Amino acid sequence: MINKDLKVQVRSGLEARATSELVQLASQYVSTIYLECGDKKINAKSLMGMMSLGLVTGEDVKVVVDGDDEETAMEKIESFLTAS
Repeated sequence: MINKDLKVQVRSGLEARATSELVQLASQYVSTIYLECGDKKINAKSLMGMMSLGLVTGEDVKVVVDGDDEETAMEKIESFLTAS
């Protein structure tokens, strides 16, 4: 299991389109992927869960990845969230 604290740098935050893209990206991996923000821990493969998180640009989030492809998954999720 690996985890990393990141700052969301997606220009528009995670509005509907960006959230959908993130869920599709996370779903490509067999690892479990969770985003934690405040007291919420959301499965990154759940569109409704991710929409409820409502992340905005500049917000701090912890990404937790566990599984066979965790390093690749973390790299891609980090790249997505920190792209500006």
